[in-house]
Amino acid sequence: MVSWNSLVYFAVASLLLWVSGAFLAWKDKQKAAMALTALGLGVFFSYILAMWITLQRPPMRTMGETRLWYSLFLPLAGLFVYSRWRYKWILSFSTVMATVFICINLFKPEIHTKALMPALQSPWFAPHVIVYMFAYAMLGASFLMALYLLFKKNKITLTVLASVDNLVYVGLSFMTFGMLFGALWAKEAWGHYWSWDPKETWAAATWLGYLVYIHYRLYPHSRPRAALSILIVSFFLLQMCWWGINYLPSAQGMSVHTYGQ
Repeated sequence: MVSWNSLVYFAVASLLLWVSGAFLAWKDKQKAAMALTALGLGVFFSYILAMWITLQRPPMRTMGETRLWYSLFLPLAGLFVYSRWRYKWILSFSTVMATVFICINLFKPEIHTKALMPALQSPWFAPHVIVYMFAYAMLGASFLMALYLLFKKNKITLTVLASVDNLVYVGLSFMTFGMLFGALWAKEAWGHYWSWDPKETWAAATWLGYLVYIHYRLYPHSRPRAALSILIVSFFLLQMCWWGINYLPSAQGMSVHTYGQ
């Protein structure tokens, strides 16, 4: 049994392992870097699992709880990219981003209860959120790579751009599954698959944004920097879908997806 206050111990241990892994990546010690990063993931996931048991529900209801999953999936996405393409910087970036989300949770803790509203008591709830969080992490990694490629002075090669494409393919695939799970959940909870709720509208806009990127990249005369710009815009749409709608007047008191309602 753990509490929200226990996060600091798991977070410090995980971050130390992730930082060590990122440092070793710069030293070209690949196996050690991946091993320490994976160990950090195991430590952090053990906290999420313990919270799941303590709360007697998946820790996915509040914005703080979803930040736990994003803090987990960001280093996981970084590990995936590093193991596949050996970009030394990706573990450092993923660790920094995970640190930001962990610090927000540590310095602005939220109250967690065992209560779960009836609409969330669905077998589709957990897979919907978990799949979406992994998609967000993969697309976040593609966003970091897009920024890196746009601001580097060297020419963007097709091989490097193809690695970004692969991240988008994986991220969009998981996002699509997440939307399908969400539609099945909505049908069970509210009687309809899609209602153009503000959250659903931005989810559709985000999905279309990444689809535009993929189709533009398939165009024979596409320009790399234009494609990467589309990717960055799509990531900002994703941020609106994830947390930005909480501040939209149209979502206040109306959206069933708004955190905390």
